[in-house]
Amino acid sequence: MSHKCDFHFPLTTLSEEEQLFFATVRKFAQETIAPAVRTMDDEQRFAPGLVNKLFELGLMGIEIPESLGGAGGSFFDAVLAVEAIATVDPAVAVLVDVQNTLVANALQRWAREEQKAEWLSKLARGTVGAYALSEAGSGSDAFALTTSAEKVNLPHHQPREILPVDRHPCGGYRLNGRKLWISNAREAELFLVFATLDPAVGYRGITAFLVEKGMAGFSVGRKEDKMGIRASSTCELLFDNCVIPAANLLGEEGKGYKIAIETLNEGRIGIGAQMLGLAEGAWAHAAKYAKERRQFGKPIAEFQAVQFALAGMATEIESAKLMVYNAARLKDAGQSYVREAAMCKLFASNVAERVASNCVEIFGGNGFVRDYPAEKYYRDAKIGKIYEGSSNMQLMTIAKQVL
Repeated sequence: MSHKCDFHFPLTTLSEEEQLFFATVRKFAQETIAPAVRTMDDEQRFAPGLVNKLFELGLMGIEIPESLGGAGGSFFDAVLAVEAIATVDPAVAVLVDVQNTLVANALQRWAREEQKAEWLSKLARGTVGAYALSEAGSGSDAFALTTSAEKVNLPHHQPREILPVDRHPCGGYRLNGRKLWISNAREAELFLVFATLDPAVGYRGITAFLVEKGMAGFSVGRKEDKMGIRASSTCELLFDNCVIPAANLLGEEGKGYKIAIETLNEGRIGIGAQMLGLAEGAWAHAAKYAKERRQFGKPIAEFQAVQFALAGMATEIESAKLMVYNAARLKDAGQSYVREAAMCKLFASNVAERVASNCVEIFGGNGFVRDYPAEKYYRDAKIGKIYEGSSNMQLMTIAKQVL
């Protein structure tokens, strides 16, 4: 059964321009992504040319200024794009989400003007970015980092892949350590890496660096064999005396924790959008199947139990939509959104899991086999309660805000 399905949810909370943008991205997802979903899931990689098409549509640089090659859109636009793509394939939505809400956002807020001119332009035109914070011993305890950074003096004759002489001819940093669970790692050419410059001062020693693919001492390691979002690459990163120029420092020394916290607050809204889109996609398939599947002489959609299930799912999805949209609007308005971001991620991930589970049940036996789309939505949903802050971490954040 195809992963393409008519979309049922109204877009009444959006302006006409936003509705058109959502519909355009949704059409692209239906026509270009949907036919490849099963193959991408089986092969655990994006379809050839798909990443380039995302760049061509401007979906990989939504908030980047037009002067740098981006779409010049809003954070809300990025959230809409993630939602629209996730209705068809949450794995592709991860690629777009990390690029926009984490990497590009961090650079726009913290990069120096020369860094923006170089890297935002590249991120808009063809360079995939990755966000490297997690380690074996630092998941929910995000700042228990062991990846280390130390200052070094660099001779002028270092090769280009280690030291861009034209940008910073005298100093840099040496990174050592290992990162885990890094999304976009296989496709990325730019990595936002967090390392500890001074372990003695705890989280105040954490510093952010821009590490480029091909730098000596840096390599992408093993790719994880995941339960869901399998086309999205999740790999380890290895740093073995990786020397980078001082020009690749993002922000200030010791401010990496602030960059990480503020970026992840934005990223939570992106995950909320991904889970919202997933739930919408699963619901649409369940509703379509319920109208087609006949038992006891009539479509199962005519049975009250199925109607009530679909109605309850739709109500939860609408609630999640309003929470995600509200958090994104607050962010764009420059208002406080930390509580709302945590709430929308917590709630949307719960809704996605419940809706995907109900979708499997409405499909019955067909929901348990790979010939139909229900089982993939179910597998993809679970990660929403884990990455970019587990549900328990969201509850902790919410409790701090409300108390």
